[in-house]
Amino acid sequence: MTPIIALFNQSGGVGKTTLTMNLGYHLAQMGRKVLLVDIDPQSSLTTFMGLESMELESTIYNAIVHQDKIPIIHDLHSMDLVPSNIKLSKAEMELSAAIMRELRLKQSLETIQEQYDYILIDCPPSLGILSIMSLVAATHVLIPIQTEFKALKGTELLLNTIVEVLNVANRKLKVAGIIPTMYDARTSQGEQSLQSIQTQLSKVGIVHTTIPRATDFANASQARKPLAVFNPKHPTLKLLKEISKTLDSLK
Repeated sequence: MTPIIALFNQSGGVGKTTLTMNLGYHLAQMGRKVLLVDIDPQSSLTTFMGLESMELESTIYNAIVHQDKIPIIHDLHSMDLVPSNIKLSKAEMELSAAIMRELRLKQSLETIQEQYDYILIDCPPSLGILSIMSLVAATHVLIPIQTEFKALKGTELLLNTIVEVLNVANRKLKVAGIIPTMYDARTSQGEQSLQSIQTQLSKVGIVHTTIPRATDFANASQARKPLAVFNPKHPTLKLLKEISKTLDSLK
């Protein structure tokens, strides 16, 4: 079965979208066929991949709300993409009375799942229906956590949500690991937060290589390119490749 990996954290600004694009890129460079799914109404992943979201006639909104054929844009930086735009923000209200609405994304992905080696879902920074849909559709969840004290405070709620989905809606969901992000070794808060992540969350899943804070991530996103394309010599690429190789063992 194709691994479907949801990058999930209810907090914003932890690097979900950046990791989705960059880990997907490195998996693609390993010869894997990769599909990225943007299920965030902010559509940052769609933008980072070089598209103008509001110019798109069909997005993930059409697939999960109207149950249309899932729209796929091919060959963007060696990956395929199911795009999003702000219309997706209406989905929760429009699906409020829909029977088994939590299954809508899973059902859409099942129609194309066998075409890919990996599917990565960029979840919104919330605990709403779109995130629940993503966790129900996923085989694995990958959790980016910013190495700051405030980011750790919401971890219990995040894990409780995952456990609830595991117990009720998706008993096969596995934790693909935790990725500490935006690490700054120059600050005591960064070091203390990293130690807390490694100590407290290693019981939940593997704690992957720590991704340091780097301005080139934002620069690459603004240029609408993966970091490896924007700056092929960036030292963080070694870390991203290491995590991608670990994810590749999920198959």
